[in-house]
Amino acid sequence: MATTNFTSVEEYIASFPDDVQAILQKVRQTIRAAVPDPGEKISYQIPTITLDGKSLLYFSGWKAHISVYPIPPLDDALAQEITPYRSGKGTLKFPLNRPIPYDLITRLTQAFVTARATST
Repeated sequence: MATTNFTSVEEYIASFPDDVQAILQKVRQTIRAAVPDPGEKISYQIPTITLDGKSLLYFSGWKAHISVYPIPPLDDALAQEITPYRSGKGTLKFPLNRPIPYDLITRLTQAFVTARATST
């Protein structure tokens, strides 16, 4: 992916090879399905899912993985489950050469929505 000033999530996803586009679209749909009345935008040149107009969760594609960030507040069980995907303090990396755990992405998104609801 070349550095570009993306104007939409569709444009961002279209910049990847077809096989990665399919995964990014499914990640996008998975996150959006877990957010009540989701919005989206490009922020920091990557797709951003919004809730009530505020950035909630980011995702991006890379050569060998898909990233989701930041990591929401988690209960102990979910924190343990994401351990193999942690990269740094606030990033999860899902390798493209293994099945993407969409159910885990759903639960992470739900944790973000819950955290946002309790903080307002």
